[in-house]
Amino acid sequence: MKVEQIYTGCLAQGAYYIESNGEVAIIDPLREVADYIRKAESDNATIKYIFETHFHADFVSGHVTLAEKTGATIVYGPTANPAFDSLVATDNQTFKLGDVTIMALHTPGHTMESTTYLLRDESGKDHCIFSGDTLFLGDVGRPDLAQKAADMTQEELAGTLFDSLRNKIMPLSDDVIVYPGHGAGSACGKNMMKETVDTLGNQKKMNYALRANMTKEEFVKEVTDGLAPPPAYFPLNVAMNKGGYESIDTVMSKGNHALSPDEFEAAANETEALILDVRNQQNFVKGFVPRSIFIGLNGGFAPWVGAMIKDVAQPLLLVVEDDKIEEAITRLSRVGFDNTIGYLKGGVEAWQKAGKQIDTIRSISAEDFAKEVQENGQAIFDVRKDGEYLSEHIENAQHTSLEFINEHLSAFPKDDHFYVHCAGGYRSVIAASILKSRGYHNLTDVAGGYDAIKNTDIKKTDYVCPTTL
Repeated sequence: MKVEQIYTGCLAQGAYYIESNGEVAIIDPLREVADYIRKAESDNATIKYIFETHFHADFVSGHVTLAEKTGATIVYGPTANPAFDSLVATDNQTFKLGDVTIMALHTPGHTMESTTYLLRDESGKDHCIFSGDTLFLGDVGRPDLAQKAADMTQEELAGTLFDSLRNKIMPLSDDVIVYPGHGAGSACGKNMMKETVDTLGNQKKMNYALRANMTKEEFVKEVTDGLAPPPAYFPLNVAMNKGGYESIDTVMSKGNHALSPDEFEAAANETEALILDVRNQQNFVKGFVPRSIFIGLNGGFAPWVGAMIKDVAQPLLLVVEDDKIEEAITRLSRVGFDNTIGYLKGGVEAWQKAGKQIDTIRSISAEDFAKEVQENGQAIFDVRKDGEYLSEHIENAQHTSLEFINEHLSAFPKDDHFYVHCAGGYRSVIAASILKSRGYHNLTDVAGGYDAIKNTDIKKTDYVCPTTL
């Protein structure tokens, strides 16, 4: 028996490859499926099952394409109603995979079809669970994403999740391994550990939601407290996972289309496409196609695309290094953005050689920023998340978290100069690019963000540990 976790840091997502005696199961595959097929071929094995823990909101799974390419059966848990051929399992239904067995444990609460898969080894011993978004390490799945679809309040869903954990998961042996659907950084939970594998026994000790003496009322209160609004693209990804989508091969073919500067400009004007620049932020600020939005591949790319662009149907034109084109299209498709229609051949250098205008963003070091602020006292905007800002910030800095910047544009001065910073310099350039595209041109980005600023003598608030907020 082989169990392999395939972890994707950008999405903080875990997919799983299980092989036993020539048969393979994939759990929650990513959109691009070629690697799973290659793994099975190298093991001289056949992909028999594709197990989906639920209808994912934060990414588009590869289940439909993988089934088309391999003939494997897609398996969902009870109450699921996908629009494509699949097997909807009953609670406790078992599936034979080589010499091992996989049992579907219906664990509703995050969503009503949420299912945990229990793997029993060759001797019939409980070995591990693939818990999807039901149980994370340090947390559990948020119960607010499916409340409209389930016609239940988030409190009712949280109560259902409490019962699922107590009745289906906590009675399992402490030595059972927990393989979760996500790790720290995912928007599907709020308090996840950085580790991606643990034992159930340790989670019973460490995870607040598995406290033995916890009442249902206490669980509901703690699980629903402090939930940030889910990203706007989440329902659109659920619809794709439930209804089907284009093959990744089709998406790649459509997007991998080189355009000359003239063709690129014409396409932008004719299609109302958004120009997405995915280069490093340091290169972007030095020169970019006017009205481009920056979201770099070197950061939390896919989740930020989903949070900032929101509409997965939005046509996209890419500015990207030639050797990163396929990566960019693939990572966009992971969160459902399938409408890439081409990229600028030769990049910004070709754009300039064609005599076309470029825009820039003034970006300065933290040391120069501290000096300028002491001299001129101009407005400072901190675009980090709420918890980061409350923990520690520059005195008198205004706060507008990046994910909500489009709803709070009026907070920024249209004519007067201001500074923008985040934690490390990535998010502030996203913010600056959005502001520039909306006509806010008199701004300066602080390179290195608060990580660099805190080493200067600029006045800051006292540090408060985030766990006490």
